[in-house]
Amino acid sequence: MPLSVSVRDLNFTVVAEPLTPAAFRPFGDVVQNPRPDILPSPSHTTESLRAAISPPLAHPPVVANQGTAIKYPQVSQPRDLYAQARSRRPSLPQTSIFQCAARRLSGPAGNQFPVAVLERHPFTTQMFCPLGADDAAASARYLVVVAPSGPPGEADAGLPVPQDGEGLPGRGLPDVQRLKAFVATGAQAVTYSAGTWHAPMVALGREGTALDFVVTQFANGVGDEDCQEVVFDGRGRGAVVVEVPRALTGQIALGPRL
Repeated sequence: MPLSVSVRDLNFTVVAEPLTPAAFRPFGDVVQNPRPDILPSPSHTTESLRAAISPPLAHPPVVANQGTAIKYPQVSQPRDLYAQARSRRPSLPQTSIFQCAARRLSGPAGNQFPVAVLERHPFTTQMFCPLGADDAAASARYLVVVAPSGPPGEADAGLPVPQDGEGLPGRGLPDVQRLKAFVATGAQAVTYSAGTWHAPMVALGREGTALDFVVTQFANGVGDEDCQEVVFDGRGRGAVVVEVPRALTGQIALGPRL
């Protein structure tokens, strides 16, 4: 059962920014090729490849597949914290495909997304990886909306969260006024850290189109241990809105200009 968070007295608009690993770090990982300009070659060795990259990468490359591939290891670390769940029910790794229809944007310029729901997965990371070849990845765009946790309160007292683990947000409903939004390309995947509040996936594009994602996480089948949801109550004039700059969307279509 989702919790209701009142935004009736709040008119909050955040402008989406480009998705980068540094900007997203408080919320999780951006998974992307750190050096797409360097292609696999049989002439590479791991040592020569690393020597050619300056400054050194956080995930040093390794030559793989008989010189036909470059491997960047450990670009995102899955976390399974279900051992701390109160049900003690063990988790299993889950791999799913989400086909996400392009969302209809609103507002005078047809570039606004009203945020109505945020969710979090308190005991697991969750990775969304868009599917597509190079040509599809070049044009695909999706919106990533996240928020840090605010201070704990009576409203979230019953929600289970892990107690031990570095970097966990712990209790607290989303801090709406610190909400952030990012526009990602089809060449970028995102991993939400355990406990990160985030909107359901928002694919951008023409009405009637969709973007496919492979989604990996852990789950144990216990509702409020797998997923917790808040719904924004904006009755009156309150609203939480993300504005999507057209400059970040490439050639894809947003809503009509009025």
